Amino acid sequence: MARRFRGAALLVAAMLLCCWHCSFVSPQGASRREMAAGLATGLVGLLSESARAYDLPDLPYAYDALEPSIDKATMEFHHDKHHLTYVTNINKAMEGKSQPPLVELQKSAIKDGAAFRNSGGGAYNHNFFWLEMAPTGKGGKPSEKLSKAIDDSFGSMDDFKAKFEAAGAPGARFGSGWVWLVVTDDKKLAITSTPNQDNPLMDGVEGTAGIPILGCDVWEHAYYLKYQYRRPDYIKAWWDVVNWDQVSAWYEDALGGKAPTADSATSAAALSGRKTSSSFNLKLGFEANAKYGS
Repeated sequence: MARRFRGAALLVAAMLLCCWHCSFVSPQGASRREMAAGLATGLVGLLSESARAYDLPDLPYAYDALEPSIDKATMEFHHDKHHLTYVTNINKAMEGKSQPPLVELQKSAIKDGAAFRNSGGGAYNHNFFWLEMAPTGKGGKPSEKLSKAIDDSFGSMDDFKAKFEAAGAPGARFGSGWVWLVVTDDKKLAITSTPNQDNPLMDGVEGTAGIPILGCDVWEHAYYLKYQYRRPDYIKAWWDVVNWDQVSAWYEDALGGKAPTADSATSAAALSGRKTSSSFNLKLGFEANAKYGS
């Protein structure tokens, strides 16, 4: 996926390379290395300016990597159309304003209005969603600490899955929304669900507030091409592509009070072996922290 900051990065690279190979010096006698360094300093500002807008991250795997649980066509529409719309609309709402990491918009999103709640929430939730999944057989398993917490909170992994699926069923979450596993303020695990693009980080959210470490998108666009009205079948199949390595890492962070930033899939793409469209690895404050099991 082409991104505006990648274009700026390529421009920086090209100009630095040109300066490095050219034999000229400045009228003041500055060396090629000094001129390249100065050029880099000046263009970093340009790069930072172009990176301020929220970006549609690349998927950290191929579109068909989650089959048979989630089909290629659904992933293409879900990521390239639906997710892009959320990113586009939150950028419009934030035009001319400082744009902090998406996670920082979530707390006050309901109070701040529909653009922040729906588009800001949708952008964050989908960044989170892509990272918490992995190609079939590559997601590892819950850490010992997370497994014990699940057993303590729900009885067993099977009981947890059954309760999670029940919370996401049409009778429990009527219409569009999400079902979540969260770490509450008292460091306990809880299952909750939210309508539309709300999430448990938002003040005033319906259900249980907390730090999300696992979330299943139960909007129809997430499953309808393959499963039609059979949402329960979709959720059952979804377990096969959960990235438990990532969920376990987020659990550790949540115990320390840190919510997933979920701002970029760059690191996840590298770990999954998928080539990104740029050879630059510019963090720009973004974090992925995604891990895949062998």
